Amino acid sequence: MEEELKCPVCGSLFREPIILPCSHNVCLPCARTIAVQTPEREKHLPAECAAGGGGGEHADKLSLHSESDSGYGSYTPSLKSPNGVRVLPLGPAPSGSSSAALPRGAGPSSSLTCPQCHRSASLDPRGLRGFPRNRLLEAIVQRYQQGQAAAKCQLCDRSPPEAATVACEQCEVLYCAACQLKCHPTRGPFAKHRLLPPPSLPGGPGKAAGGARKLPTCADHELENYSMYCVSCATPVCYQCLEEGKHGQHQVKALGAMWKQHKTQLSQALNGVSDKAKEAKEFLVQLKNILQQIQLVWFAQCDALVDALTRQKAKLLTKVTKERFHLQVVWDQINHCTLKLRQSTGLMEYCLEVIKENDPSGFLQISDALIKRVQVSQEQWVKGALEPKVSAEFDLTLDSEPLLQSIHQLDFIQMKCRVPPVPLLQLEKCCTRNNSVTLAWRMPPFTHNPVEGYILELDDGDGGQFREVYVGKETLCTIDGLHFNSTYNARVKAFNSSGVGPYSKTVVLQTSDVAWFTFDPSSAHRDIVLSNDNQTATCSSYDDRVVLGTAAFSKGVHYWELHVDRYDNHPDPAFGIARINVVKDMMLGKDDKAWAMYVDNNRSWFMHCNSHTSRTEGGVSKGATVGVLLDLNKHSLTFYINGQQQGPSAFENVEGVFMPALSLNRNVQVNPFQLEGSRYPSLNPQ
Repeated sequence: MEEELKCPVCGSLFREPIILPCSHNVCLPCARTIAVQTPEREKHLPAECAAGGGGGEHADKLSLHSESDSGYGSYTPSLKSPNGVRVLPLGPAPSGSSSAALPRGAGPSSSLTCPQCHRSASLDPRGLRGFPRNRLLEAIVQRYQQGQAAAKCQLCDRSPPEAATVACEQCEVLYCAACQLKCHPTRGPFAKHRLLPPPSLPGGPGKAAGGARKLPTCADHELENYSMYCVSCATPVCYQCLEEGKHGQHQVKALGAMWKQHKTQLSQALNGVSDKAKEAKEFLVQLKNILQQIQLVWFAQCDALVDALTRQKAKLLTKVTKERFHLQVVWDQINHCTLKLRQSTGLMEYCLEVIKENDPSGFLQISDALIKRVQVSQEQWVKGALEPKVSAEFDLTLDSEPLLQSIHQLDFIQMKCRVPPVPLLQLEKCCTRNNSVTLAWRMPPFTHNPVEGYILELDDGDGGQFREVYVGKETLCTIDGLHFNSTYNARVKAFNSSGVGPYSKTVVLQTSDVAWFTFDPSSAHRDIVLSNDNQTATCSSYDDRVVLGTAAFSKGVHYWELHVDRYDNHPDPAFGIARINVVKDMMLGKDDKAWAMYVDNNRSWFMHCNSHTSRTEGGVSKGATVGVLLDLNKHSLTFYINGQQQGPSAFENVEGVFMPALSLNRNVQVNPFQLEGSRYPSLNPQ
């Protein structure tokens, strides 16, 4: 609150504050300082507009309705003046002045510029006395000063004195806790003295904290108290102002009623400000939490780097420990060379002493043996004996130069709240295979905005809406399970913490016209045996086992044939379609996830949910081909043997996603191949 109690001119607490027409406050001494004369060009206004050109009522109207009836005048503040106002040195009041409050030149042509909003108001003949005194602000400042002025101990020898804790009503002296125990104990002659809390006013104990406030009087009629409120002028008035003054024709209301009304309005406005202040406090807590989180992220990143280096150091030391046998080899070589050196040195010294002797017969007795010993010692120092057996690097060279360069270059990336730029699709790497598409993209060169990931979108193959099919950091993505003979549109965009970037250009991809598939080893029963790059299937069991193809169909017309390479002992292989979750340890068609035709060497049956229908003559043998026609446009399934339709259309109303399927045992071996649309067999009318 202290900032609200300071004058915008002097920066100190208000002294005799007055209210300017713009509702701002200023000290009366400061107002005398900043009051200025009207510039010379304004003195040549027409007489009817001049401040002193008429009577007192005209001058009063001028002071209240200057410049477009606003009461204010525009003024551009000077950068050389304190708080943006023009300041003139205070001079003596002119002779004959009726008010000491009038500064030099504060006559009819004087004006005052507000130091806060820089609007100017003309002064009437009363000068600064014409501005109302802000008595409430003055009282608040006085209470604030009293509350700030703590009573001091009057007997302390310390500098500054300690704050008083008690006051003696009889002695009229203020004591701190230490001085009260020493100078005013509660015994003896002081036992009956009454100790009170120190007064809030620094005038000594026993004096009132404040007297009754004097009722304010009218500025124009000093003997009259305010009793009414002029709504038009928004100012309190006395009854004489209504009878004789300028407020006679104005709308007025009772002073007490308007006081309560304005108090209510101020309280309601304060409630709104209080709510905003509460939101601001919560926002400050949020900002502090964000600051703490930012610091935690910084520390966490640095700690993660240190931890990574520590873990890597431990790994490297473990590797060095495993190479300790190299150290043992070095020590063994050191000990061996030391021993040989000592022996060779001793032998040389002994031979030199023998050569010094002058006894020929004695010398010849031992010379042969010495010569042989020297030759043997020389042969021991063969080539390589003086070379280390182990390299000083232990065959483990630590290349730390790139890491050191990275550490020196480690710095924060300047985030400029910019989203990533448009990714560039790498068309040379985009391709289609069967019913899958592969897309690749990259960011433009010299991209400084960080990228946290990418979002790849694909339409439904019929020109419908795009949908997200991949979100991640990779720049290469393969999408499987699409429709055959369909055109797809794809686009990609990048994102980071600042938001999502714009889309790339749209790339158009065409899937294969005809399905091509092999057998799927990942979903096949474990007894299924695949060979020839998963193009040939047989089984290791005498029981029927299921294997699926790698393609999936959901629309269009598809035809494929399976060639019977081996057919022994009249088994019953089954051919057809199935869901991905079909049961794989029994014949195809025995559950509700498969639609099949099983056939022996003489006849065939259609089967779904273990229901056998449409027995048809005609079987298979080695070298036969079984054709499957899946028409998802008409939702029908038809079978063929050796190019001829086998029975009626096997199943109707087939809808969903289907995969080529086959069940067989160890007596059968087949391999698939697909035919183009022009070679589809025609349906026989049934």
